[in-house]
Amino acid sequence: MKVILRKDFEQLGKIGDVVTVKDGYARNFLIPRQIAYEATKGALRAIELEKEIYRRRLEKEKNEANKLALELEKISITIAVKVGDDEKLFGSVTSQMIADALKEKGYSIDKRKIDLEEPIKTLGIYEVNVKLHPEVFSKVKVWVVRE
Repeated sequence: MKVILRKDFEQLGKIGDVVTVKDGYARNFLIPRQIAYEATKGALRAIELEKEIYRRRLEKEKNEANKLALELEKISITIAVKVGDDEKLFGSVTSQMIADALKEKGYSIDKRKIDLEEPIKTLGIYEVNVKLHPEVFSKVKVWVVRE
């Protein structure tokens, strides 16, 4: 059976691709989950409209991410932590702590989008990468200070 993909599907292809799959796979999995349409002339016209809507939505998300990236470049956050005698932290500064500090500043960033190569374990100033979109990255300045 020939189907047209409505979404990017890793095993089969990208949105709008016409692929041939087994009848049962199409009827029992792809079509009920709205991953694909049966390939008809009407479905080909409908998928063109969906592709345009999808492209516009992705472009809008990218523009919003670019604006947010410019704002994040300008801010710095301070995280106060307990330290021992030799300037080492009790514990470490994690991406969750950075996300919470950003939330206090009014930016809702998921902790999984904050890219810490390793947890911060000493006092200082750090540049932390934030992945806002697959193509948009930003840096946030993090000051780790004594409590």
